[in-house]
Amino acid sequence: MAKPIAIEVYNPNGKYRVVSTKSMPGTRWINLLIEQDCRVEICTQKKTILSVEDIIALIGDKCDGVIGQLTEDWGETLFAALSRAGGKAFSNMAVGYNNVDVNAANKHGVAVGNTPGVLTETTAELAASLSLAAARRIVESDQFMRAGLYDGWLPHLFVGNLLKGQTVGVIGAGRIGSAYARMMVEGFKMNLIYYDLYQSTRLEKFVTAYGEFLKANGEQPVTWKRAASMDEVLREADVISLHPILDKTTYHLINKESLATMKKEAILINCSRGPVVDEVALVEHLKQNPMFRVGLDVFEDEPYMKPGLADMKNAVVVPHIASASKWTREGMATLAALNVLGKIKGYPVWGDANRVEPFLNENAPPPAASPSIVNSKALGLPVSKL
Repeated sequence: MAKPIAIEVYNPNGKYRVVSTKSMPGTRWINLLIEQDCRVEICTQKKTILSVEDIIALIGDKCDGVIGQLTEDWGETLFAALSRAGGKAFSNMAVGYNNVDVNAANKHGVAVGNTPGVLTETTAELAASLSLAAARRIVESDQFMRAGLYDGWLPHLFVGNLLKGQTVGVIGAGRIGSAYARMMVEGFKMNLIYYDLYQSTRLEKFVTAYGEFLKANGEQPVTWKRAASMDEVLREADVISLHPILDKTTYHLINKESLATMKKEAILINCSRGPVVDEVALVEHLKQNPMFRVGLDVFEDEPYMKPGLADMKNAVVVPHIASASKWTREGMATLAALNVLGKIKGYPVWGDANRVEPFLNENAPPPAASPSIVNSKALGLPVSKL
C-alpha cells in the first residue's frame, strides 16, 4: 500500500477528521472546517493523480469525510474503505462527477457532493477566450513572434476570422452554454443558433432584447434560432461551442460524420468533457482542413492527447483550466468543504445547488446546509427550508 509522502495537519485535536487529497486554493475552506471542530489533513504528496491505494492510506482507520478531485477513481473500493472508517461524506472539488460510482456510494451510505453554481461565468469566459484565440490565430502568432520569424507586416500574415455578424452555435444551452452565448452575442454582435432538449426562454429573451437595442440605435439587430437538430447547428454556425453533459448519448457526439457537416473554416470549442469529441477523427479533420480550427480545454484520455493533436497548428489546447480563476477555484474549495461538513454535522441539503452565493459570502457565516449532494434523494436526506 502506497504511503503519502507528506501531510499538512490543521487543528490536530479536532473532533472530526476531514481529509483533502490535494491542497486547494484559499484558506477559507480550511478555516470553516476548523471552526466546526474538524481536524483537517491535506495530502501534499508530489503526485498529480493519487492512486486508489494512496487514498486508502489517507483514509486510514478513522475518517469522517474526504474532499477529492475529478481525476480520482471513486468506486466500490474507496467508498467501502471510507465507510469502514466511519466516513459519511465525499465531495468532488468539481461540478462533474464522472469519476464517481454513485451507486457504490449509495450502497455504503456516503453522501456525494459536487460544486455547481460557481463555475458558470469562469468556464464561459474560457470558452469565449478559446473562440477568440482560434479565430484570430493568437497562439500561432505568439509562437511565430517568439521564434524571431517576424520581419515585417504582410497582407496575408496570420489572417483569421472576423466574429462580428457571424453565427455562434451552442450545443447544450444550460447555465454555461447560455452564459457563453450571451458573451458572444453581446460582445461581438453575433447571431445565435442553439440546440438543447429544453427551450432556453431566458436566453432567447436576452438576444431579442439586445437585437431591439441595436435596431433602435441604427445597427443591424442580432437574431436567435432554436435548431431542430444538432446537425442544423453544425451546418449553419461559424463558431460552435459544446456544453452538453457526458453520457452514452453524447459520447463522441463530434465524430467524423459530424465534423464533415461543419463549414470548412468553422471553429469548434470544447470546455465540457473530453469524450464528447472523437479526438482521432478530429486530428484527421484538422490535417485535411487547415482553415478549420479548434479550441480544447478537455481531452478524451486526459491528461493525454491523441497522437498528432499537439502538432496541429490549427488547434489551441489548454490543460483543463476552464474553472481556473482565483475566485472560482477558492469557491469550489469552499463548497466542497461545506458539503462534507454539512453531512458530518447532520445539516440538511441546500434547496437550490445553483444558487450558492450565501455560501461564498466571506462577510457572513455560511448557511447550515450542504450546498450540493447529488445522491441526497437516494439517501433520503432532508432539504433545507432556508
